[in-house]
Amino acid sequence: MQLLEKFFKLKENGTDVRTELIAGLTTFLTMAYIIFVNPSILGDAGMPKGAVFVATCVAAAIGTLVMALYANYPIALAPGMGLNAYFSYAVVKGMGVSWEVALGAVFISGCLFIIVSLVGIRGMIVNGIPPTIRTAITAGIGMFLGFIALKSSGLVVANPATFVQIGDLHQIPVILSIFGFLLIVVLDHLKIKGAILIGILTVTVLSFLVGGNTFNGVVAMPPSIEPTLFKLDIMGALSMGVLNIVLVFFLVEMFDATGTMMGVANRAGLLVNGKMARLNKALLADSTAIVAGTFLGTSSTTAYVESAAGVQAGGRTGLTSLAVGVLFLAALFISPLAGAVPAYATAPALFYVAGLMLRELVHLNWEDSTESVPAVITVLMIPFTYSIANGIAFGFISYAALKLFTGRAKQVPVMVWIIAAIFLYKFIHLGGD
Repeated sequence: MQLLEKFFKLKENGTDVRTELIAGLTTFLTMAYIIFVNPSILGDAGMPKGAVFVATCVAAAIGTLVMALYANYPIALAPGMGLNAYFSYAVVKGMGVSWEVALGAVFISGCLFIIVSLVGIRGMIVNGIPPTIRTAITAGIGMFLGFIALKSSGLVVANPATFVQIGDLHQIPVILSIFGFLLIVVLDHLKIKGAILIGILTVTVLSFLVGGNTFNGVVAMPPSIEPTLFKLDIMGALSMGVLNIVLVFFLVEMFDATGTMMGVANRAGLLVNGKMARLNKALLADSTAIVAGTFLGTSSTTAYVESAAGVQAGGRTGLTSLAVGVLFLAALFISPLAGAVPAYATAPALFYVAGLMLRELVHLNWEDSTESVPAVITVLMIPFTYSIANGIAFGFISYAALKLFTGRAKQVPVMVWIIAAIFLYKFIHLGGD
């Protein structure tokens, strides 16, 4: 215990081992869906699902453990939703690129990541984010989590005419989600430690009793990773001239991860004067995870917004991430147990955290429309485009444009102009994600 205290500086961060471990379990449960969803999505690109399952678990463990032991932040990493969809449906199926070459493109983007992180360019970009946009990112991630939660619970469903509509409130998953949300809010209000975790586990138990959930055991041996291990085709990616694909991966990875890290760190109270103290270490953690993931056989690994659930449960140091990383390795052998937690059990936790993150909007300067409008655009575009990177892009572009057209261009940092121009180029020549 003393070794953990000294290494992770628990007292300095106002936490303890028990709190950190509960936070780690909470984060893992909210993002464990990726070990089942990622193989399904990449499987559509022709990749062997069993091998992708193993690659997903191992890549998530590597990235999260590096974040824990090197950067000491309570931020978990795993192959990214959205990035895996772009990989499968836009690059492989849409452009006719083989999955091996697509992995090569992700590898190149990961190497670029490492380079810009090592030379400090990525840190300059992060620190160049205006306070307004930084605040908006946290609130936007909250909106994103809220939308994901409503979708996972069944409270919001698709509608071809209006895009979304309210779900069937008579369905057991919806009822259990509402109950779980109320339980979490009440327990957290009463200052009961582990409120979010208690809520998740309670709904999971009820899902077996009244929700039709089935228990499929605890232990299962993982399949072989050999079909995807080191199968990336780097030379093929270079020879095909997939610059556009690499650029999209690079931009989305950078601003998805950057936005998530800033938002989660802000929620945890870990920003010092609006900046992350160990920023470059955190950036190198996810850069390294991307490269490692391509060797194993999965699309881009990135920081997860669900880390905010663990932060709300009290996670403040890398010990939270250490617990998540170990659980991802354990998931290789306990996949039936991990898969028993339904999405509607974790949805209440995400929805509660979403509401808390929206409190950041109180810090905006609502009297200055050149500050508040770009922030609102960022907040709304993150969930409505289902992309943190797109939301940040529209925020930067609108911030620069409004300052320019109101004669206040000198207030805009050089880095903002550069980033806004890059995103404009991306939207004009490459389209969205």
